[in-house]
Amino acid sequence: MKKPYEELHEALRGILPAERLIDDPLRLLAYGTDASFYRLIPQLVVRPDSEEELMGVLAECRRRRLPVTFRTAGTSLSGQAVTDSVLVQLNQGWRDYRILDAGRAIRLQPGIIGARANQLLAPYGRKIGPDPASINSCMIGGIAANNASGMCCGTAQNSYRTLRDIRVILADGTLLDTADADSRAAFRDSHAALLEALERLGRETRENAPLAERIRHKYRLKNTTGYALNSLVDFEDGFDILAHLMIGSEGTLGFISAITYDTVADAPLKTAALAFFPDMATACRATLALKSAPVSAVELMDRAALRSVEGSPGMPERLKTLPAAATALLIDVRAEDEATLTQQMSAVHAALEGIKTLEPLGFTRDPEEYARYWKVRKGLFPAVGAVRDVGTTVIIEDVAFPIECLEAGVAALTEAFRRHGYEGAILFGHALEGNLHFVFPQGFETPAEIQRYAALMEDVATLVADEYGGSLKAEHGTGRNMAPYVEREWGAEAYALMWRIKALFDADNVLNPDVVLSRDPEQHIHNLKPLPAADPIVDKCIECGFCEPVCPSRELTLTPRQRIVIQREMARLEATGGQEDASRLATLRDAYQYQGIDTCAADGLCATQCPVGINTGDLVREWRHRQVAEHGAAAHLIGRHFSGTTRLGRGGLRVLDLTHGVLGTRLMGALSKGARHLSGARLPQWSPSLPGPAPVRILERRAGKPPVGRGDKVVYLPACATRVFGTSRQDAQARAVTRTTLALLEKAGFEVVMPAMIGHLCCGMAFQSRGQFAEADHKARELNRELLLASQNGRYPVLCDTSPCTQRMRERLDKRLQIQEPVAFAHDHLLPRLSITPKRARIALHITCSSTCMGLDDKFLALAKRCADDVVVPPDITCCGFAGDKGFTVPELNASALRGLADAVRGCEAGYSNSRTCEMGLSQHAGIPYRSILDLLHDVSRPLEVKSPQAQVDVGRVTSE
Repeated sequence: MKKPYEELHEALRGILPAERLIDDPLRLLAYGTDASFYRLIPQLVVRPDSEEELMGVLAECRRRRLPVTFRTAGTSLSGQAVTDSVLVQLNQGWRDYRILDAGRAIRLQPGIIGARANQLLAPYGRKIGPDPASINSCMIGGIAANNASGMCCGTAQNSYRTLRDIRVILADGTLLDTADADSRAAFRDSHAALLEALERLGRETRENAPLAERIRHKYRLKNTTGYALNSLVDFEDGFDILAHLMIGSEGTLGFISAITYDTVADAPLKTAALAFFPDMATACRATLALKSAPVSAVELMDRAALRSVEGSPGMPERLKTLPAAATALLIDVRAEDEATLTQQMSAVHAALEGIKTLEPLGFTRDPEEYARYWKVRKGLFPAVGAVRDVGTTVIIEDVAFPIECLEAGVAALTEAFRRHGYEGAILFGHALEGNLHFVFPQGFETPAEIQRYAALMEDVATLVADEYGGSLKAEHGTGRNMAPYVEREWGAEAYALMWRIKALFDADNVLNPDVVLSRDPEQHIHNLKPLPAADPIVDKCIECGFCEPVCPSRELTLTPRQRIVIQREMARLEATGGQEDASRLATLRDAYQYQGIDTCAADGLCATQCPVGINTGDLVREWRHRQVAEHGAAAHLIGRHFSGTTRLGRGGLRVLDLTHGVLGTRLMGALSKGARHLSGARLPQWSPSLPGPAPVRILERRAGKPPVGRGDKVVYLPACATRVFGTSRQDAQARAVTRTTLALLEKAGFEVVMPAMIGHLCCGMAFQSRGQFAEADHKARELNRELLLASQNGRYPVLCDTSPCTQRMRERLDKRLQIQEPVAFAHDHLLPRLSITPKRARIALHITCSSTCMGLDDKFLALAKRCADDVVVPPDITCCGFAGDKGFTVPELNASALRGLADAVRGCEAGYSNSRTCEMGLSQHAGIPYRSILDLLHDVSRPLEVKSPQAQVDVGRVTSE
């Protein structure tokens, strides 16, 4: 660390605790990475949790003239969230919200994810206006600071147009809340000169007719190039100008601490048509015709774009047979009622009358087909990422043409790609706004490749800005990528105006310098991010950050993206060699053991969000496999004596449970923590929610017995977790999962078949997660053999009572086996056979990561709602982080993943899930007991007195979910 930053670090220790001042090499690199193709490594990462702390950080940085960059999710694409100075990373303290005017407005702090804001507004039939493609991962701070828009937002519903009020901290540490009259009055007293200067700039701009007209013309289009000069012509009051200048300023004028949006209606009825045209020119003419039609979105996709996804799962077969020049428009229509929707569809048909299509235009109301159409559009960017060469990045550029120039602009862009050797580029975008994205793989390993990219961008700037008067950045923000071209697009007069604005707010150039405005004409080709080959599992990662919101270690150590970043850096250092590299490599490797390996839950949720389907847990398991290879004999011994191992486990639980009863929770906890501390964290952490041993005699009596009745049969496989862990003495109402499952099956009229050797069977997950692949596969083969015997080669369905085990069994076992997950089986085959009297109570529901990976979220929630009147699903809890045994060995992972759970489930009488180990961790941190969802179903059900024909389910022909 350079000396000025050492002094800063020391000064900040008086403001923030040491754990929120990050200066180690591994986390500086990991936390400093964003979704752009630029890399700068910060000197210091700071995590303030309040406005007061942030103002203190700004004061110390300003005193030393050390630049500061603000970061929320890091999903921006233009380099606006990277720095080689001080990175202020918003973490846990920036997620407050307030719904106003019955949902017509919402006040949000910058750390709230965009999709979460819409979730909060859904009960009111409202949403925020901006709808970027990254809305499930990007945060409000970035949405506002970049003026992000999206597919349906256009220019009418972006942050600029839907801003009601803003709360901002300026470079000098002053706080202004435009919604607070006292704050406005105090600011007018302290910053009268700033307000007067802004109002003067506004008057000068409005009186400069050519400049004012140019500004109005530019903002007919989507435009995020430079500062929001439209604020100077749209408003006269200094507060209004200031507030709207903050939108799209990318952290260069101030820090947005909260924003109040006027919300927009979220129409409940939706329909879409995927229209195919013979060529791009025809599609552009159709777009012009639809400009005045009542449509919510019109998305354009060229043939190369459609070709990139036509082989992906779930895509319409029609894509494969389209002619070479074909172009598609995805036309989306939304309405509040059926009559309006019908009228709007008719208007679309009328608008396209006389324009040639490859097939008749047809709208779909089917939710699956509607989702399939949008999957085509949303799959385009990752499709290029998935097929690019290792070592290259994916670049997505973002321009806008006046819509009347769209056809000519597309043709010119396509010619530019050809001229510079980018024949693989695909073109798509928000057609109604003339907003086009072009995506292509790009290498930066050689000067020639860098110059090729620079030459393309020069041609694009000439084409878009000079020839057509368009926007070089329509919605992705200026960042570092387009800062050298701002004057090119706007002209010298408007560019000088932007520098005057920057000087008014940040005369010392402390806030995110070289972003939006830069004097370096080649900045866009400096500090390019290396993407070396690291491992085939993750080499396709585009570092977008979409995986981060679902990762249970995101606030403790690293996210999947950050784990991959460090993997790539270690691979690069290994390849380059050198003494300095060797030292840095050793440092990264040592730190990575805990940060990257030990604290990874390997739950697979990252793959559900990753555009290219990467499961970073697979990478971590490979690391563990290499580390434990020498212990294979021990794993083999345990696997061959698995029944004895589980018997020992139950014996240990019995001893601990008895000791807990004698010593009490407080003393037991203190002794456990002391022992773990003395062992150097080698001993597992005891938890008050740790259960006693599970009853197994009831299973052993049934194991291996052939079916005897004529009723519907089901093979029941209790997971090893439910054969070991029974009930906790802290939950007097709980029943062992095995007892509950047997009782439910019999209540529903099933004859239960159990495999032989029940105590010895295991799906292998316990070995797989530790990297013991050989023994994991051996246990899976054993289980496969016994289940085929018990099910008569798949004739009977197989029910496992634990969701994660079910997921592995579906992936690894014979496809003849009808493996049934407990929630899906209960929803599909138990509910029809039972009479339900819902519990009049508020309950909590934890949807496990395996259930999410198997697509069972909706069934899980539906099952719970059949069983209880009020069901709460904590919105910010994804994976619980218990991860098999990490709740014992790395308890801080479980604690971090479930931070906030107790508040979210306050008022619930109990919680329910479908994994015994998850329920242990949830009980520990929720303040209420968590039990199996089957326990709840058992409580509220009784046998049907008379079974209707519809309730007679032939489960012998059930297919897997």
